[in-house]
Amino acid sequence: MTMTSAADTGHFTRKITYRIPLIGRMAREIVEGDEDTPFYAVAMLVSLWASAFMIFGYAGLIIPALIMVAVMFLTLIRITMG
Repeated sequence: MTMTSAADTGHFTRKITYRIPLIGRMAREIVEGDEDTPFYAVAMLVSLWASAFMIFGYAGLIIPALIMVAVMFLTLIRITMG
C-alpha cells in the first residue's frame, strides 16, 4: 500500500480540473498563464454579475450574493478544520 502526499493529491485534482472543457482552460490560464490573468478573471466575474443584474434585475444581484455567502461559509469551515 502506498501513501500519497499532498503534492500528488493537488496534482491529481489539478489534472482533473484542467480536463473540464471551459473551466479547465480558464483555470490553467490563471495558474500557469501571465501574471495579469487573475485580474482579468476577476473583471470577467464582475462583468458577468453586472450582466446578470441588467438581464434578470434584482434576482440577478441577490442570487449570486447568496451563493457567495455559502461559498464563504464553506471556506471558513475548511479553514477551521485545518
